[in-house]
Amino acid sequence: MILPGKFTEEMDAFFSRHKDIPSEGFYESFDTPGRKGIRLSTLKTDPDTRDEIVSALTGSVERVPWCSCGYYAPTDISNSNPYYHAGVYYPQEPSAMLPAEVIAARPGEVILDMCAAPGGKACRIGEDMRGKGLLVANEINYDRSKALLRNIERSGITGVVILNETPQNIASRLPGFFDKILIDAPCSGEGMFRRDPGAVRSYEEYGPSKIAPVQQEILDAADICLKEGGEIVYSTCTFCEDENEAGIRAFMDKHPGYEVIPHPEIEGVTSSAPSSLLQGSMRIWPHLNPGDGHFCVHLKKQGTRISTDLGQFIPRGLKASGREGIESAREFLRDILTDTALARFKDRPFAVHGQSIFLIDFDEKLFRGLKTVKTGLYVGDFRKTGYKTVFTPSNSLALTLQRADIRPDSYLSLPPDSDGINRYLKGETIMIGEDASGLKSKGYIVVGTDDYPLGLAKAGGSMLKNLYPKAWRIV
Repeated sequence: MILPGKFTEEMDAFFSRHKDIPSEGFYESFDTPGRKGIRLSTLKTDPDTRDEIVSALTGSVERVPWCSCGYYAPTDISNSNPYYHAGVYYPQEPSAMLPAEVIAARPGEVILDMCAAPGGKACRIGEDMRGKGLLVANEINYDRSKALLRNIERSGITGVVILNETPQNIASRLPGFFDKILIDAPCSGEGMFRRDPGAVRSYEEYGPSKIAPVQQEILDAADICLKEGGEIVYSTCTFCEDENEAGIRAFMDKHPGYEVIPHPEIEGVTSSAPSSLLQGSMRIWPHLNPGDGHFCVHLKKQGTRISTDLGQFIPRGLKASGREGIESAREFLRDILTDTALARFKDRPFAVHGQSIFLIDFDEKLFRGLKTVKTGLYVGDFRKTGYKTVFTPSNSLALTLQRADIRPDSYLSLPPDSDGINRYLKGETIMIGEDASGLKSKGYIVVGTDDYPLGLAKAGGSMLKNLYPKAWRIV
């Protein structure tokens, strides 16, 4: 491919300064196809079965060395695959899997993904947190925040707030609040040239000189948001030193007290060459490893981190209709969940906004003054009909459930290659066959593929009314 002249000049100068970093084959790598990848959900799969799942999906098992749940894929995996709709896997460029692995999210932490869309990294963070703690996923572009919402819902993660905000507004509202912050920064996109022709056009229009100051503004806001003793993982998909090592050096000079956390060396990934401006930072080189160009560094702020008491949202002063709505939601849960799963919901705090019900494990006042796209888990809606309150559950609720959570008479499992699952994902009516003889004849049903819930339907005689959302259906 024809590369921008300014880019080749800068890379020639880079390799001239860093002779200990191999340059042979670098330019040729832009004429080779980038490798595809998929990342399996750490929430919906376990390490013992992941190879088997990937083999069935891709026909091979080749692990991405820098991601514990990442695999190379020989070709693009179709987004019409039922396992994709169930959140079992997420198609992701292999190099892009590194930052979320590095941040190593843990249950109970409070984490901000500052530039989260389309959501691959945020989903991995939320999966690792396992519904405990708080993940704030922010996207400044409203249209992209909607794609982020869909991917968050598909993943089945809970304890998430999605914001549509500037980093500066978040910093003014939530100073010193986060344990960890991921910044997958907007960049000149040099690492994506071979994959996305638009990246070349964007580079020629903007380039490093215009984007590097924006990156510094984001880092400055992150410093305000981060607790003492907290951690920042910063990444880009570019090779430019000003956006990577030199940019982080400038940030550390401006904000003394940060140190680089080094990670184990992986051939072709970690740039710990003597000439590196930032020892312990990581680069993925497309001519040394089967991934696009990427940079990543793990920073720690000095001080002792103190745990955040998020507090629970306790609805107060609810109107009678609100209390009735919550009870109708609990009645739905009693109808489809096992006793063990129901116990996990027993003391969970519900909140009512208008006619909608949410599960919120934190104080909503934290986000006053910020534009929110999603706050907690949307459970469903209720309405009054005569003397009865009718509850309609949300499809996103079904995706947060595990197969073991659901009563046997409330779960219909359809093989991933069946006509039934194809009809369900298209929003068509499903006829109940003999293989579903144990299904209840009335009420809500969770439809899944194998052991992975997909969404809801409503039983009525010999057929199921399809409730799969129109916006999610395959065509």
